[in-house]
Amino acid sequence: MKQQREFPSVIITKKQERSLKEGHPWVYEDEIIEQNGIVGNGGLVDVVSEKGSYLGTGLFSETSKIRIRILDRNANEKFSDAFFARRVRYALDYRYAVMGEDIRACRVIHGEADGLPGVTVDRYNDILVSEILSYGMEQRKDVLYEALIQEFEARGEVISGIYERNEGDLRKKEGLECYKGWAKINRPIPASCITEIVENGIRYEVDVENGQKTGFFLDQKYNRRAIRSISKGRTVLDCCTHTGSFALNAASAGAAHVTAADISETAIAMAKANAERNGLMDRMEFVCADVFELLEELRSQPRIYDMIILDPPAFTKSRKTFHAAKGGYRRLNAAAMRLLPRGGYLVTASCSHFMPEQEFRSMLKEAAMDAGVSLRIVEVRHASPDHPVLISVPETSYLKLFILQIV
Repeated sequence: MKQQREFPSVIITKKQERSLKEGHPWVYEDEIIEQNGIVGNGGLVDVVSEKGSYLGTGLFSETSKIRIRILDRNANEKFSDAFFARRVRYALDYRYAVMGEDIRACRVIHGEADGLPGVTVDRYNDILVSEILSYGMEQRKDVLYEALIQEFEARGEVISGIYERNEGDLRKKEGLECYKGWAKINRPIPASCITEIVENGIRYEVDVENGQKTGFFLDQKYNRRAIRSISKGRTVLDCCTHTGSFALNAASAGAAHVTAADISETAIAMAKANAERNGLMDRMEFVCADVFELLEELRSQPRIYDMIILDPPAFTKSRKTFHAAKGGYRRLNAAAMRLLPRGGYLVTASCSHFMPEQEFRSMLKEAAMDAGVSLRIVEVRHASPDHPVLISVPETSYLKLFILQIV
């Protein structure tokens, strides 16, 4: 006899059933065969197979192509506030285990990888910054916020405020409004949206209101540290420097000279301010330029760089633009390779999950052919462990970074 469930249900295709059984947490709108009962937007719904087998319970979206985001596969779960508070506790337990002293500047909730679909929360000292891209989780955010505050306090740490950066276009696909501002929690509103973090011994100013994403790119934390040993004594060009984080790590580690370049004047101003904050201006210079144009211009000059760092924004945010994006990465990397001498180093990254690691590796091989060089892989790296990857969910694996040597 089948267990009586309290939630409405949907029947899905065999294809989608296989996907769920393999561990993927999404049900797409065109994979739903039948709906039983009325499901409100953001409501809980059971997912069952054509044969009636229970496959999991998730949050329903009336407008998104991702119609259901699975929360759990336990048929006895009630999905009370305690369930979501538990998920928050598990997420923090994991960060305290893998991040150690870096817990004060790290991602504390990473969406599906933490069992909280569509939720991102980053920590900058006593300020949390959240982005919610799921209608169902938007309805439950107060529970998440209170759980976060209580869990940090249980560990002897105080959270002064939670700033919401709910500005992404994906919110529109979920039928959610876009906005930013301090969340209404049982705390006085902090006096400033600007704070300071320390990462790899380097101090940065973080503007949680106006900075990129949630204020800072935390995922490259340990990749920036990884380039320090090979930076010593080198002349470094950091392209797409943004806040100057790779450049500052190179300079701090003893690079002879570092050029930090970005197309954004605002980014260059932030990078300069961070260099001044860390006493590194004497070995750094800053250039506001388009990276493609800059690399082309440098071809006509004597070789001066023996290390180049490429950390551009995502060239593709959809499968439709993949081939054009791959061509862009190829041109960019080939241009950098042409500037480097034998024995020089190229550090190159992509933050798009639509550019899988194997395709990125293939692109680098093609770029090397274009540049007429050979490459040695020093190291292949990914996002820091506070951005965990689910082995069954390719979408959670997006960042890849190759450290290469020209040979």
